[in-house]
Amino acid sequence: MADEVKDVKPIIEGAPSVDAVASEEKGKDGKKPIKIKRGKKKTIKQVTIGSAYIKATYNNTIVTITDQVGNAIGFSSAGLMGFKGAKKATPYAATVIVRDAVEKAKVTGIRDVNVFVKGVGMGRESAVRALNANGLNVMAIKDVTPIPHNGCRKPKPRRV
Repeated sequence: MADEVKDVKPIIEGAPSVDAVASEEKGKDGKKPIKIKRGKKKTIKQVTIGSAYIKATYNNTIVTITDQVGNAIGFSSAGLMGFKGAKKATPYAATVIVRDAVEKAKVTGIRDVNVFVKGVGMGRESAVRALNANGLNVMAIKDVTPIPHNGCRKPKPRRV
């Protein structure tokens, strides 16, 4: 044991050791080299005019902010913000949701929005007001709630 001489290699700070280089070249099994894939760098596109879609139902409120083409740049819902049960459809929940969605969308530099409101929930009006309060200029508001023209087919007469 005393006669064995260990090969001591100087380690330079910042440089990988020989063992580390060998393990990078070989996989865990020692068979194939590991290829590190790097995706494209995300570029944040600048958007000044967009659309805000508010879906206010009896049970929930969902807000999506998109660019002019329709690609979503900010999204939030009451469940995402931690509201549960009947609290999801309240006007307060709608203001919190809009604040979150606008924060996500502000990264793109959005300033003006056309608002499309769908549904009959309590968060309709407060969501539109919150858009304006959080720094977005509301250019137009349109109600796109689906309305049946003739309703469902009537049931056949009951035979007794």
